[in-house]
Amino acid sequence: MSLRDTLRERIADEIRRSGPIPFSRYMELCLYEPELGYYSRAREQFGKAGDFYTSSDVHAVFGRLLARQFEEMWRGLDSPARIDLIEFGPGRGLFARDVLDWSAKQFPEFSRALHYALVEQSAHLRTKLQERLAGHITDGKCKIFDSLEASRASDSIIVFANEFFDALPVEAVDHRGAVRVGYENGRFTETFAGISAAENEFLDRYGVHPEEGERVEVPFASLEWMERIAKGFERRRGFVVLIDYGYTREEQLAGRHRDTIMSYRQHTASASPYEAPGEQDITAHVNFTALRAIGVERGLEPLALLTQSQFLIGIGEETQFADAFQDCKLPQEHTKVALQLKHLIAPTGMGETFQVLLMSHNVAHEKAIRLGGLKLAR
Repeated sequence: MSLRDTLRERIADEIRRSGPIPFSRYMELCLYEPELGYYSRAREQFGKAGDFYTSSDVHAVFGRLLARQFEEMWRGLDSPARIDLIEFGPGRGLFARDVLDWSAKQFPEFSRALHYALVEQSAHLRTKLQERLAGHITDGKCKIFDSLEASRASDSIIVFANEFFDALPVEAVDHRGAVRVGYENGRFTETFAGISAAENEFLDRYGVHPEEGERVEVPFASLEWMERIAKGFERRRGFVVLIDYGYTREEQLAGRHRDTIMSYRQHTASASPYEAPGEQDITAHVNFTALRAIGVERGLEPLALLTQSQFLIGIGEETQFADAFQDCKLPQEHTKVALQLKHLIAPTGMGETFQVLLMSHNVAHEKAIRLGGLKLAR
């Protein structure tokens, strides 16, 4: 029996026992079921050999530019003797490695203060992180945790997440009702239940109600994570940097970003999450209006929501992206890096697809808004 059949049968058994399950439960099982879920299996999900690319797969300059921004945040916090950088969903650890390596090379004072915490739920990915970051772990600069609560942070922190929220389970609300996943004749099926009071409240406040032929998502798991992030800032100061593909309520009201659930396998997109459970990634666009509102309700100050292009250009403008080209010795190397950088910032690449939400806590406003990454947001 294949892993696919095993996970399919496990989900089918749960449906037989309790009846059709919420879409969020189906998505959770597909992605995170121990040993069988997409992110829990011992296989490569990232890069050319996997199913999708992240910005860190494109070029190390992504981590280098963020290291420059983190160093500036550290100075905005009056250069504390210790600052904890907490990354959620670090994947293979490419970003963490690039930030730690570049900080040690370019920003020695910041590097001495920096302690990196990686929060990863997948045991398989934690093993990969241990291997990739072994040197930094040995040096005491990096630790890996299975939960946010396990990471003990200092008084000054930076929370970072890149393509983390898009992989959290969501409820799917169709114009016919809340989606429930059933199982009949060897296939997953959809039925519809009444929309709950909590789902209605979310759509009223942060989204839109689906019209005929439409469906939208309700990301309760994302809201819970945002609350946990904000709670982590109690009696602490610092910044939040969240990067993902997503939208605002205004964009939904304009008719965009409805039914954003997608699946990815071997760099090919599919609109069906019911094929090959456990073997394909399932994502949904991020509702930044909701995340920002939850953060504000819990005491965080919103600084900006801008595109990845605006954010990275703002950081790299002053040095003319020297972080990207410093290691280039030949003209062809410079050309290759220029193309990779273009992919990160160009509207036709990742530049306009990804949004960046920046928030702060207990940081002087005049210092926070001077961050390089915010130049093009002013």
